[in-house]
Amino acid sequence: MDNQIYKGTASKSFDETVEQIKEQAASHSFRVLHIHDVMATLGEKGFEIKPLKIIEICNAKYANTALQEDITVSLLMPCRINVYENENGEVIISMIRPTHLSKTFENPHLEDFATQVENDLIKIIEASK
Repeated sequence: MDNQIYKGTASKSFDETVEQIKEQAASHSFRVLHIHDVMATLGEKGFEIKPLKIIEICNAKYANTALQEDITVSLLMPCRINVYENENGEVIISMIRPTHLSKTFENPHLEDFATQVENDLIKIIEASK
């Protein structure tokens, strides 16, 4: 399963890493659509977990291209990058690889396209560490 997920350890604090993801997403022509604060949401219901934010980002050009190829790709949109604190207190950045997700559709055009998206997302993650 590790090859299906891309992840790395950040050298910054949790909040600094989230801010870095937002900045790097913008510098790679992605827009932050929403940030889910899972720790806060579950905390409202009495559950305690370590910090976890799911950052939804979108590149309009990529989204349009994907939807033109296959409208059901919308099931995988927007792209998500997770930032969380693990049991050792390390800040982890992760995503499911678009190249893995694209295999769901058995469309070679989507697989090539997913490689482009994945490369950009990796650049965002690496620059945010």
